[in-house]
Amino acid sequence: MKKVFFTAMAFAAIVSSVSLTACSNDDNPEGTSTGGEKIELNGTVEGTLTLDANNEYILNGTLTVADGATLEIPAGTTIKAAKGFGNYILVAQGGKINAKGTADKPIIFTADDEENATTGYWGGLIINGKAPISGATSGELGSTEVDNNQKYGGTDENDNSGTLEYVELRFTGARSSADIEHNGLTLNGVGRGTTIKNLYITDGADDAIEFFGGTVNVENILTVNCDDDMFDFTQGYKGTLSNCYGVWEAGYTSTEEDPRGVEADGNLDGNGPDHQGQSDFTIKNMTIATYATGQVMDDAIKVRRGATAHIENALVIGNGQMKDFIDVTDSKGNATTATQMSVTNQISSTLSGKEINDGGTSYENIKITDGNTGADQTAFSWTGYKF
Repeated sequence: MKKVFFTAMAFAAIVSSVSLTACSNDDNPEGTSTGGEKIELNGTVEGTLTLDANNEYILNGTLTVADGATLEIPAGTTIKAAKGFGNYILVAQGGKINAKGTADKPIIFTADDEENATTGYWGGLIINGKAPISGATSGELGSTEVDNNQKYGGTDENDNSGTLEYVELRFTGARSSADIEHNGLTLNGVGRGTTIKNLYITDGADDAIEFFGGTVNVENILTVNCDDDMFDFTQGYKGTLSNCYGVWEAGYTSTEEDPRGVEADGNLDGNGPDHQGQSDFTIKNMTIATYATGQVMDDAIKVRRGATAHIENALVIGNGQMKDFIDVTDSKGNATTATQMSVTNQISSTLSGKEINDGGTSYENIKITDGNTGADQTAFSWTGYKF
């Protein structure tokens, strides 16, 4: 194989500091390859880098999309990540990723050895935006968990970090320690100008998707056998997640201490109870399913630490073990009493805890009711998943 370094000169100032290894390809002044090659991908995008769906890409290191740069990923592209914590894609503040798959040609991020890969094989996808997060002051900035030099947050609620459509993320969640770990998709201060819909996240460590503040809306997401929380919200998230389905299959076992369907904090780690801009978000049309009879789910829904949740048409099903069905308590602060939920309980197993753990506080708008239908499964037919 021939090592090819595409520099600003080779790309006519389109892309710089991106290292690619190609089987047989000369430098291309247009910043794209001729197709049909195996290419290693890492470095920094400082312009526009357009991938080719005919190539096979190996993510061998961190790929950072810098401020002002754009990563274009066409439908049908597959990016295979080498094993390790440092192999991930990060879109910095001001950068954009346009990953526009289709139902017939999704974009797939996966392991370079799928046959032997397990959860936490590689990092994941991180997007940093300029939308508000909770903080002591307005316009607070946060530090990315896996790279403290990369910041997120600000004041632009309509910030646009690009588009993710018909995207699969497999075997994500590598960690360097219990406190520094990737999710499948991490959204840090991402604004509502960003388009995110039709996602499939499977076999990942830590959370399938986590929102650290921001205002972005996400639609149609299926998560399967993710190790910790299916849907995690913190640090002042103020958007809407709609038509989401999370499932643990029969025989699944988590390695986490307190995995949940939903986990929601008002502020980061409960350490800012007096911060401005606590999480106040909406979930519409959600199904949480657990068939992991040997695995205890700590809660189907946990809202705490100053968060306000508005959850509509939620359905929880399965025969898996569960502690509390709904829990709104925490030693660092409970959910606000403005929290609203309509949830149908169709768990056939006996709870080891409470159906509603409210700590003795009245939450008049938390309702366990019959008749909710949850997520529309037909929205996930493109994944081929068999419910």
